[in-house]
Amino acid sequence: MNERVRDYWNTHIHDLEISTHAPGTPGFFADLDQYHFEKLHHLLELIHFDEWKDKDVLDVGCGAGVEVVRFARAGARTTGVDIAESAITLARRNLEQQGLQARLEVADGEHLPFPDASFDFVFAHGVVQYTGNDGAMVAEIHRVLRPGGLAVFQAYNRNSWLNLLSKVMKTPLEHEDAPVLKRYSDTEFRRLVSVFTDVRLVFERFPVKSRLHKGWKGMAFNTFFVGAFNVLPRALVRRYGWHMLAFCRKGDR
Repeated sequence: MNERVRDYWNTHIHDLEISTHAPGTPGFFADLDQYHFEKLHHLLELIHFDEWKDKDVLDVGCGAGVEVVRFARAGARTTGVDIAESAITLARRNLEQQGLQARLEVADGEHLPFPDASFDFVFAHGVVQYTGNDGAMVAEIHRVLRPGGLAVFQAYNRNSWLNLLSKVMKTPLEHEDAPVLKRYSDTEFRRLVSVFTDVRLVFERFPVKSRLHKGWKGMAFNTFFVGAFNVLPRALVRRYGWHMLAFCRKGDR
């Protein structure tokens, strides 16, 4: 299964199409960073990159290195892995252009090439839903995390506004054609990460204007739906965020 996953992600790097600049150029990486944290603005509030200075950080499924760059710039001893060699090639170029250093490897998150208890923090954003054996990936991340360390996982919420809207509008979700694409209930997601001692679940990713969807559907989404949804009291809609983030603490033993 993961051979198919690797083949897919070698040619479907996330958010590649949002830039008019050639992949690997400074303009491309600037566009990628801007779009990433525009769409996922909550990450800048939830992930405090500066807190990991002089700590060992692992980014699983690092893609073109957007977060790797942020961690490295903050002074973390940063490692990034991705199943796709094309992603690691881009991540290396991204680091070079920023004048930063990090360890980058092509690796399957279900079989991480690191000793037990190697990292203080593991960031696994948007990977468990795309891997063949999500439980194996969680177990590997738990293994390489130090006692007392923190792991952050992000997965897709089956009971979300975006999943419902996709069905109503008959518009496929991004990477709908991936070999593996899972959506979880909050109960299923908690069960997936239950190996960790302490788990805090945060719902995020509410509607923001899209650059990817065009035509009348894109116009209706950007003009009407985004504004209408975001005037609703957040307390009423919080559990319907498209992203679920699990902040998972490993026990001291």
